[in-house]
Amino acid sequence: MALIEFKNNTFFLKGFLNKNNAEKVFEKAESFLQKHESDQLIFDLKNLENIDSAGVATLNQIQDNAKDISVSIKFQNISEKVQDSLKTFSSENLPTLDSSKKKAGIFENAGGKIFEMLDKIKAFVYLTADMFYWGIGGLFSKKGQRKGEFVNQANLVGVNALPIVALISFLVGFILSLQSAQQLRQFGANIFVVDLITISMTREMAPLMTAIILAGRSGSSIASELATMKISEEIDAMKTMALNPIKYVVLPKLYAMTIATPLLTVMADIVGILGGFLVGVMFLKIGAAAFVDRMASVMVLKDVITLLVKSIVFSWIITIVGIFYGLQTEGGADAVGRSTTSSVVMAIFMVIVADSVLGLLFY
Repeated sequence: MALIEFKNNTFFLKGFLNKNNAEKVFEKAESFLQKHESDQLIFDLKNLENIDSAGVATLNQIQDNAKDISVSIKFQNISEKVQDSLKTFSSENLPTLDSSKKKAGIFENAGGKIFEMLDKIKAFVYLTADMFYWGIGGLFSKKGQRKGEFVNQANLVGVNALPIVALISFLVGFILSLQSAQQLRQFGANIFVVDLITISMTREMAPLMTAIILAGRSGSSIASELATMKISEEIDAMKTMALNPIKYVVLPKLYAMTIATPLLTVMADIVGILGGFLVGVMFLKIGAAAFVDRMASVMVLKDVITLLVKSIVFSWIITIVGIFYGLQTEGGADAVGRSTTSSVVMAIFMVIVADSVLGLLFY
């Protein structure tokens, strides 16, 4: 407990000045300051046995308040122990902000943005390399991986996404055939709707629509989960326990996406062609057998390979982007939302870019 006395323009502090009594000492000193008549006051710390950071902050605040009313404060008879605390916790030696510093110009801002972007690209490349390194190594060694998590993730990514992927693919195939049927009917080329729906769904629409749905559904889920783990310091806790977050958290998601996405894409292709089949039979009066025969003659192995390659590449893009934005998250709960939104936008953008490149390669 600290005792404070005031005599002959001098405060005498005794005992301990800490967080438990700092407020009372401050209020008492302030009452003396309000009644003073001298332009200098002295704090005698000869009998002050110890002081903590709260006590130092109290003395600094008293000193600042005294300056506001043109009173100087002098400390005397400071013991070595108290002096050490004052040096450690005092704010007097802290550097002040330079308010006259010029604002960054347009070129400095542009340079800063470029360096920030380069840093993100470097981090993205390192993460991608890490994921593929441990992904290949994880096929031969299960050490450090969570048991049963692959099945859980495959269920979340694949089975739960089945209804929405099937519905969207069916509607895309149905609408695509319906719109083309009107034009083909004018030229008596009804049968070519089979060519159109088979090739377009297999080579383009099924992989692309499945990837966009998974980017919005599974990619956002991956990003938000990793972001939550990052801001709640679960990732740091894993590293402390010598667990590799890539092997423990990321690999099951990567494996699940790699397996589930091609299966979902094949299913989307079949359902989309089914939508075209209904249009062909109902509106263009194409016989069911003729439709199937034409489809079998049109579809070639290259179309199936294109579908599988695209779906696997898209699954990796969605997973890596989701993981990257999740692990880059810093801040509070609002940062989770920003990371999730950014991951979905970037994943869809990169999927479309990759689709363009693969489209040229398999043209």
